[in-house]
Order: sequence, then C-alpha cells, then structure tokens
Amino acid sequence: MGVLSELKHFFLTDKALHDILGVIVGMVVVLVSLSALLTRQRDPSLSRWLAHPKTNAAKRATEVWFLGYGCFWISCFAAIIASQVYLQFTEVTFFVVCGGLMLPLLLQPVFAPSLTLDQGKPLRERHSFKANVWIAVFSIIGNYWYTHYFYNVLGASYTFRSWDVNGVPIPMFFATHFYFCFYHTLSNMALHKVRTTYCAGSQRLFFETCLVLVMSYITAFMEALTISGFQCYSVLTLSSHPECVWRRNEEA
Repeated sequence: MGVLSELKHFFLTDKALHDILGVIVGMVVVLVSLSALLTRQRDPSLSRWLAHPKTNAAKRATEVWFLGYGCFWISCFAAIIASQVYLQFTEVTFFVVCGGLMLPLLLQPVFAPSLTLDQGKPLRERHSFKANVWIAVFSIIGNYWYTHYFYNVLGASYTFRSWDVNGVPIPMFFATHFYFCFYHTLSNMALHKVRTTYCAGSQRLFFETCLVLVMSYITAFMEALTISGFQCYSVLTLSSHPECVWRRNEEA
C-alpha cells in the first residue's frame, strides 16, 4: 500500500483523528461565536492580515517573504516524505537537506535585504535580521531543552541517522528555524487581523487568549499528524520503520 493510500485509509478510519477534528471544529465554532460579541472598528479599511504597507513596510515584506518561502520548503518536505526518499538518507544527507532549507532565511538579510525592503539599513536594524535572530534563539532553546518533553513525557524519539546535540538531532535545529518562521508569521497575521478589526478592551483580550489556545492546539495536532507520515521515529514500545532504526547511544 502506497503512502497516499495509507493516508486515505487513516483519514477515513481512525477514530482518534475524527475525535480531534471534532474538537477543533467545536473550538472554531466557539471562536466565531465569541467574535460576534466584539465591537468592530469604525473604519473597516483598517482591518488587515499583514503589517501596514506604509508605516511598517519592512515587517510586511518580511511576512510575505516568510510565507512565500514557507510554500517552498513545505513542498520540498511533502515530496521527500511522499516519495520516502528519506529512508535512504544518511547523517550528511539530513544535515545538508535541512541546513540547505534553512540557509536562504539566514542569508537573505545579509545578501538580499531589498527583498524585505531593508536595503540601506545597518544589519542589526533590518527587520528580517531581527526576526531571524529571535526565531533562532527561540528554536535553539526549545530544541536543546524542551524537546526532552517530547522524548521523556510522550515516550517518543527520532531514530534517523544524525549527529546530535544534547540528544537532539542537529537537523531538527535547522528544521525548527524555517518551521517557526512560517508558524510565527501565521500567528502574527491572525493576531494582527483581530487587533485591526476589533476595538481594544477586555473582551478582545479574552478573545485573543482563546485564539492563541486554539492555534496552539491546532499546531500541536498538525505536527503530530504530519510526523505520522515520517517513519523514522518511535513511540514507547512501537518500533519505527526498520530501515530507520539507528540509535547513537544504543549498545551494539
């Protein structure tokens, strides 16, 4: 059975998946209901998903760049997983693929600042550079320390060939960077839309809190769903695909 056939069977028959989707639908219905209680801005033209093109042009251009590049790396990952070519990857291959997908984001502020309308500014003042630094710090801390929640509490671990740092595959540090560039842009867009559409107040603050919780739940679900198509990991006593089983710290 091919990957697409397996996914189709999974979507049609998995009860846990249906239950989670039901929870998500319920959350969305609650959010829509709460939004009806908010007071809209008098000027509807103020409502927007992205930063203002005149007052915050560099931030808007950075958001557009992150979104566009997100479509590219997602397509690459989809092709790699669907074709199962990753089963043949070595330590070097994983390092090069994930590192190569991260590099354009890191190099753009230095070599192509005009892409995000940052030309003429010192490097440290370029919005795309500051965004990359923040996301890099956030992702490094998350991978180095908090990935062990994934390992220890959930009983899950990656089993593909890789060089590690603190027990975490180095390619995961790279992948987290371009993942977070995309995720943070989407979350910023959602919050920006709320703040430019509705008047400030306690009701909007409560709505934003609920929105963040819903987005967090959906993100966690999507990460779990997408990793289900990646065979190089194990959960508790469940073995991953035999071609992927390789643990650096296992005794021979």
